[in-house]
Amino acid sequence: MNTICQKITFIFNLIILVSLPAFGISEPVELRCEMIENPVGIDVKNPGLSWKIISDKRSVYQISYHILVASSVEKLDNNIGDLWDSGDVKSDQSHLVQYNGAELKSRKDCYWKVKVITNKGESEWSETAYWSMGLLHYKDWYARWIGFDYAFPWDDDSFHSRLSARYLRKVFKADKPVKQAKVYLMGLGMYELYFNGNRIGNQVLAPAPTDYHENIKYNVFDVTSALNEGENAVGVILGNGRYHTMRQHYKPYKIKNFGFPKLLLQLEIEYADGSKQIIKTDNSWKGTANGPLITNNEYDGEEYDARKEMPGWNTVNFIDSSWIQVDYVDQPDGKYEAQMNPNMKVMETIKPVGITNLSGGKYILDMGQNMVGWLKIKVEGNAGEKVKLRFAEILNDKGGIATENLRDAMCTDIYTLKGNGIEEWAPRFVYHGFRYVEIAGFPGVPTVDNFIGEVVYDAIPQTGSFTTSNSLINKIYKNATWSIKGNYKGMPVDCPQRNERQPWLGDRSTGCYGESFVYDNSTLYAKWVDDIGYAQKSDGTIPDVAPAFWRYYSDNMTWPGTYLMVADMLYRQYGDTEPLKTHYASMKSWLDYMKDRYMTEDYILTKDSYGDWCVPPATIEEGRGKSANVKHPSKLISTAYYYYYSGLMQRFARIAGCDDDVEYYANLAEKIKAGFNQVFFREDQMGYGDNTLTDNLLALQFGLVPENKRDDVLNTIVTIIQVKNDGHLSTGLIGTQWLMRTLSENGRSDLAYRIATNKTYPGWGYMVENGATTIWELWNGNTAAANMNSYNHVMMLGDLIIWFYENLAGIKSDPEDPGFKNIIMKPELQDGLDHVNASYESPYGKIKSNWTRSKQKFTWNITVPANSGARIYVPAKSLNSIKEGKDKITENKDVKVVEFKDNRVLLEIGSGEYRFESKL
Repeated sequence: MNTICQKITFIFNLIILVSLPAFGISEPVELRCEMIENPVGIDVKNPGLSWKIISDKRSVYQISYHILVASSVEKLDNNIGDLWDSGDVKSDQSHLVQYNGAELKSRKDCYWKVKVITNKGESEWSETAYWSMGLLHYKDWYARWIGFDYAFPWDDDSFHSRLSARYLRKVFKADKPVKQAKVYLMGLGMYELYFNGNRIGNQVLAPAPTDYHENIKYNVFDVTSALNEGENAVGVILGNGRYHTMRQHYKPYKIKNFGFPKLLLQLEIEYADGSKQIIKTDNSWKGTANGPLITNNEYDGEEYDARKEMPGWNTVNFIDSSWIQVDYVDQPDGKYEAQMNPNMKVMETIKPVGITNLSGGKYILDMGQNMVGWLKIKVEGNAGEKVKLRFAEILNDKGGIATENLRDAMCTDIYTLKGNGIEEWAPRFVYHGFRYVEIAGFPGVPTVDNFIGEVVYDAIPQTGSFTTSNSLINKIYKNATWSIKGNYKGMPVDCPQRNERQPWLGDRSTGCYGESFVYDNSTLYAKWVDDIGYAQKSDGTIPDVAPAFWRYYSDNMTWPGTYLMVADMLYRQYGDTEPLKTHYASMKSWLDYMKDRYMTEDYILTKDSYGDWCVPPATIEEGRGKSANVKHPSKLISTAYYYYYSGLMQRFARIAGCDDDVEYYANLAEKIKAGFNQVFFREDQMGYGDNTLTDNLLALQFGLVPENKRDDVLNTIVTIIQVKNDGHLSTGLIGTQWLMRTLSENGRSDLAYRIATNKTYPGWGYMVENGATTIWELWNGNTAAANMNSYNHVMMLGDLIIWFYENLAGIKSDPEDPGFKNIIMKPELQDGLDHVNASYESPYGKIKSNWTRSKQKFTWNITVPANSGARIYVPAKSLNSIKEGKDKITENKDVKVVEFKDNRVLLEIGSGEYRFESKL
């Protein structure tokens, strides 16, 4: 019996051994082109290629790589890189390696793979990855724009823009076996695409919104499997989106409008015999606006009459004799671009937690969570009965929905039944921000089983996780994630519920940085940097909203300066230098514009618009019923920010190869610093300006305080928080962006932790204590006037999420070696916090930091991905008190001791999994 067991064990171990990669190195995995998995139809001619290395060994780093790019799978399988054979390149770069092969032209299919040599051995070739080129030149588009450039009799194209959806179709033949078929389209403002009755893709609210006067995003789909040999039908529904704007004939000096919905579509078919065919939009298409989708308006909602459905309208056999010939319409002004950021999708579903019967046949549905998306309903009744859904974030004191904070946004969906058994419906071209839904006209008695909430945001992966032993912090983090994802709408918007939903720059300057730990927002924010660049005027000015759907060019440093800060985030978190290089000249132009117009001879920047936007009232009662829409312009803030940006531009100039500018910005920064201290420093209060918390935070964090005054200014900050504020913050949008890190970096992480865990006003915990499931726009959101009072915002997160990951968990990218090529891990221990467990999927792989402490012991489990390294700071009472695994730290060959200082041991480690234990 023992012999049999031994044989089985031997065979089992042999199987495991054979299945393991040689030398503990797998083939490269998670291949990405421009940080996208197998993208179809890109327009970057020298895209960046990335991969990850997986290994069960420690201290694995890449020595060289070999990339093959081929025009066919067959060539690649035979190791023929006819487009690019990089050869063996001695480099540790595995992220955004720039393609450097044959010129890539429109429509080109590219198949690629990579293998690497590491210090632990050579990998096998990776699995095959893919990308294809889009239409790179205007002349590649043979199609023409079609649509109906007018309102139909049943449309009401007045203030609320009640415009029906356009349905377009065409029948065509594909008489031979199809080898490949791709469709290129721009459906404005939004589209749904069908072939032979089947919907193509799972995207919603597509394409990503832009300023259509400047640029338009096209989407590309491989539809080979959707075509039949013989007759086929293509159908498109066009919604209004941001093209036919939500408010018509209203403040034209402020709100842009672009026209009526329109379509440009080009289907390119390659047959098995090598011949080709193009089906394109022209006046042979037919259309109607007299379908079931009566109106769709992002602010006001969607109305759908199921009695007007046209079964089979997108199939071959549909009789379209009542439809009319489409018109050729004017093309939009903007240039055509491939969309490089994902479209939105239904990313999650949630079930309601309760339903309440109100008088008059109305019900209140509670989703249990303030969410963004729509309600999918299941209903049975008679033809013509209408179910009316009104959406809101909060309830009034009578238990009904409170809609005052929505302003003139109607936020109402109406579904008219066709009366044929159980019917299911969800809107197509709108979204709502809501927790509660008022339901009227529902046949019978609705239950929670009649509804499901579909959560809609950009189809980007969640890359971070974060939990602690403090339940309040966990709840704040959860609320933050719901606000972040809810406001990703092909661009970052300020709020999802009222008549605004605009991509305000000021909300995301630091916010984008914190968000990057939670979601992979790299392509979204790369697109947004371009949006900001397009919104810049020829004289250099940048708006407060981009894309510039609202014409707000108020000239200030804090909102437009987000242009620089987002680009800096993309460099710091993702190692992406392209936004800096591409937009460097435009950033410099903006800074020159502001300097030439608003900087005095003593280097004070005099122009500001908002000040420290939405500073909390001194008490919760003081702000009751008052509007937060009050501006307090601040020369101190604008001058401090110009100094900060001058520092960023020195780094940007080096990356962009503009070395002469480095000295220019360094000299300018010195002069601004001198002027700033001359004008704003007050010796009598050892603080700056009006001695607010924000004024002093900016001076200290930006390095404007002379070295011999730093302790004094820090003491002033501490006194404001501890004495004047009783341990609370008093910062608005600007100050909160720097609050937590400034305290931690100056030795007062204990005070930052107190602020983070306060349950009383003002603070994030106060929101939680008062029922928030997302982050409020205002610290006093439960008492402020309704006219500017969103319950789903991100601007007051400030740098809190950054602080969670970098300071509590200890996961930070080294700014000198960005993109987490080198990781700085320095968790800050707090009294009352016993445990933090966080992870982050970096460009090199998953980073983990999981620490636990007791009175005398600290235990820290760390994971560092292959081809990266870390500098870690282990809390300890002495060097000899630390173990890694079973070994003393001084005897561990995988760990390099750098120094012991301030009860921390600085160690350098390579990739792998580690377990450190130390005595405190």
